[in-house]
Amino acid sequence: MSQEKIQILERALAREKAARKQAEKILENKAAELHEANRRLEKSYTELESLLYRKDSELQGVFENIVDAYVIMDLWGNVLKMNDAAVDLIGFENENDNVNLMDLVHPGDLFLVTKSFRKLHKEGTLTDINLRIITNSKEEKLVHINASIIYDNGVAVAAQGIVRDITKAKEAEEQLIESENRLASLIANLDSGVLLEDENRKIVFANRKFCELFEIVLHPGALKGADCSNAAEENKGLFKNPEGFVERIDEILRNKIEVLGDELEMKKGRILERDYIPITDSNIYKGNLWTYKDVTLRRRYRKSLESQKQKYSSIIANMNLGLMEVDNEGKILMTNQSFLSMSGYDENELVGNVAKSIFTTSSNSETIEKESVKRKKGQSNSYEIIGKTKVGEERYWLISEAPNYNLNGEITGSIGIYLDITDLKNLQIQKENLLRELEKSNDGLQEYAHIVSHDLKSPLRSIDALVNWIKEDNKNKFDETTLDNFGLIETTLEKMEQLISDVLVYSSVGTQSLQEDIVDLDKVLSDLKTILYVPDNISIEVLKKLPKIKGDKTKLQQLFQNLISNAIKFIDKEEGFVKISFEDHSDFYQFSVQDNGIGIDSKFHEKIFKIFHSLKKSKDSTGIGLSIVKKIVALHEGEVWLDSELGEGTTFYFTLKKNL
Repeated sequence: MSQEKIQILERALAREKAARKQAEKILENKAAELHEANRRLEKSYTELESLLYRKDSELQGVFENIVDAYVIMDLWGNVLKMNDAAVDLIGFENENDNVNLMDLVHPGDLFLVTKSFRKLHKEGTLTDINLRIITNSKEEKLVHINASIIYDNGVAVAAQGIVRDITKAKEAEEQLIESENRLASLIANLDSGVLLEDENRKIVFANRKFCELFEIVLHPGALKGADCSNAAEENKGLFKNPEGFVERIDEILRNKIEVLGDELEMKKGRILERDYIPITDSNIYKGNLWTYKDVTLRRRYRKSLESQKQKYSSIIANMNLGLMEVDNEGKILMTNQSFLSMSGYDENELVGNVAKSIFTTSSNSETIEKESVKRKKGQSNSYEIIGKTKVGEERYWLISEAPNYNLNGEITGSIGIYLDITDLKNLQIQKENLLRELEKSNDGLQEYAHIVSHDLKSPLRSIDALVNWIKEDNKNKFDETTLDNFGLIETTLEKMEQLISDVLVYSSVGTQSLQEDIVDLDKVLSDLKTILYVPDNISIEVLKKLPKIKGDKTKLQQLFQNLISNAIKFIDKEEGFVKISFEDHSDFYQFSVQDNGIGIDSKFHEKIFKIFHSLKKSKDSTGIGLSIVKKIVALHEGEVWLDSELGEGTTFYFTLKKNL
């Protein structure tokens, strides 16, 4: 501060010593309006006269006691004195730098400063002014100013002020406002109804969903300030239990204790979940927050799930199949009644124990370990074990198991379905034993059939030889009738021998196992054409190339040979034919053998497949050929039938599976 200016102040104070106390009082009143940190200045304000007389070094101590920036300037804005806080704020090196505050004002706020200076001159004080400044380091800051005039005998001679940097505070305030706006927007659009009341039950805030749930047609903003004291009574008609709704509201407000998950059922079927949160400040009740959530679908879904759970729990509990659930360590979590009956244990004897330690026998422990590893990899599996019951009885169990998952898709164990197949297994063992015995019996029967066949044919051959000897020994002695009778005897002997041969073939078809090979049926037919006797007036035609099939080549050859021979045998036309073809189906081939022979009456269509049944009594027909056909087709898991009319011919159909 210059010496000349100090002298002006000294003369002003000397002339107005009587007014000193009045000026001090004014300064104290003005300083009280400044920042809380300026309170220390109020205590020392009475020392203003001596402070103005002291040297700069003496004033420094007082300035340092003021936390905020403190500035004394003349009426033109020139800084007369400033403390260290002011030096830091403005960005100068020290307090002696020449500074005019008008030079620091942001250009956009010059009008505000000019207006504020007029007010300061006119009223003597200036409070709560915010403006932007550009510091010496070219940094923009927002400052808050409180200032007052210093008078000399009623004449304004200088001004003093407190300047506070509120840049960061303003930024924080703006961020807070932005956050509040976002929060308000979020709450306004929540899918839950929100109602905020003050301590007098006046609405502070309500959102769109609240209005929707309570069928309020007003905009949520229009509800602000409305009295909710009688709202429960006014809205009770919306609820299924109106009086209960009102009583519960009164109870909640009376207790002022947090309530969560109250369920309300509305008349139209909607279900609401209500929460109540009291708001307090230093244990003083300030209002409450209500939230309402529409849980209709969730409740219905939950009831549906509970119903389904009850239904399936009942099914599981009462089904004939045993059920057991285990964790990843094999500990039993749950069993149904059927499994308890199968195993002979009570539920409390099983739950919590490791399953394999209870039921496993030495013969299947390896199987259980292997299947357990598969399930932990997410594989479902079915397998058989010999399970041990509570009384030590070994039973055959068929187990179908699948991994059990939690909501995160992690395998937590497995669920198994248990079927006691002991009786079935015993039947299977009995069946295998019977099959072995039957196989032995069939072998014996086959051997017996060959022996019988040989033994039966021997006498026939002897009779035939005797007849020939008699004829030779009595040549030219027998008349024509006797010779015809001898001819009939020979024919009968031939037929009997053929019949014995056919019976042997028929018996062999069912007892011999199939020799399964890939059989080229086209080649089989080609070979047959060279073997069979075919009269000149009859043609055999294969309409298209026959397929290859898996089967017994010898029996398939017998099949086609019998059908073709049978067709040739009964053709009575001057020009006869036998046509062979097939159709390709998904799982099988359907073959046909067609002729233009005598035909077969429909009443015999079923009988002709029976043994010893022949439509034409001749030495060439024993009535066994078609029976053999039916047997061979059955061995290849097929069917045989015919389509025929008298005089028009016959078509035999049969099927053979593609893969046996």
